[in-house]
Amino acid sequence: MLLVSTFIIYKSIVCVAAFAVALGVAAYSTWIERKFSAVLQDRKGPNRAGPFGLLQPLADGVKMFMKEEIIPNVSNKFLFILGPSLAMLTACMTGAIIPWGKDFVAADGTAYALQVTDINIGFLYLFGVVSIGVYGIMIGGWASNNKYSLLGAIRASSQMISYEIAMGLSIIALIMTTGSLSFREILNQQDAGLCNFCYQPLGFLIFFICALAETNRAPFDLPECETELVGGYHTEYSSMKLGFYLFAEYINMFVSSAVLAGVYFGGYNFPFAKEFYETCGIAEGSALMSLIGFLVYFMKVIGFILLFMWIRWTLPRFRYDQLMDLGWKKLIPLSILNIVVTGIVMGWKDIVALFN
Repeated sequence: MLLVSTFIIYKSIVCVAAFAVALGVAAYSTWIERKFSAVLQDRKGPNRAGPFGLLQPLADGVKMFMKEEIIPNVSNKFLFILGPSLAMLTACMTGAIIPWGKDFVAADGTAYALQVTDINIGFLYLFGVVSIGVYGIMIGGWASNNKYSLLGAIRASSQMISYEIAMGLSIIALIMTTGSLSFREILNQQDAGLCNFCYQPLGFLIFFICALAETNRAPFDLPECETELVGGYHTEYSSMKLGFYLFAEYINMFVSSAVLAGVYFGGYNFPFAKEFYETCGIAEGSALMSLIGFLVYFMKVIGFILLFMWIRWTLPRFRYDQLMDLGWKKLIPLSILNIVVTGIVMGWKDIVALFN
């Protein structure tokens, strides 16, 4: 009974910590993006709220809470509230399978994982939750009873469904090489030797482009397209309902960066890690090893977030026909070709091994 209670308390702490980290990164991603874009555009960015503008996310949060709550009379009020709630919920759920570091072992021999849950079908869970996320946008756009919002929601649904296909196919080639759907097992396989990017560079490129489209980041921000749709699917939203949509976008960017860094670049593993731990006298299963792994993983995630931002402030927005052509006519055929080439290489290796 005591072990069960300890396990429940520990998992609750991990859930709260993961949620807090996701919210914190999402909040300060807005500050990083403003500073990053300011550097690219030769200006200062936020610098009034606190030193270097570090309190700007808190000021934005207070502003969102203090804004007037407006629900249009012609909207479907229940669905109008459900839309941003569903978008935020699915964004937070996707981070449940991400292992943030190696397990650490307590003095009594109990192993604690820096992961909310480890399921052996982690990628099926990930794609299942991501596919639900489109409902939050679609419901919000339709419930607003606004033609611009509806157009943005239709764009979002068709865009996300189209790019989910290529994203799923790109992961199939990786699953073929790793032989697992478990997120943690794929990370652990990169503990020694080369990371998966070296074996699946095309798969990584396809997954990365699809992640940009799934998070509605520029140049794939057609659902929000201010020049055409005023603000897209969240045109009618204000206060924290608008804040939920904006937070969900940044949380999705954070989770996408974590998946890319973990699946293709080793996550908490890094080159010569075993030699480093042995030289420093850091024991396997120690809290220090888990902390170092977490920091390495987090730095990789920050690198991908900066790459997302760099692309947003560099490339112009696609036309919608270009967006769909890229998804259906280029990325899907390329991902199928990647699967075929991966199968041929794996088959050739098996034949060579058989005769040797």
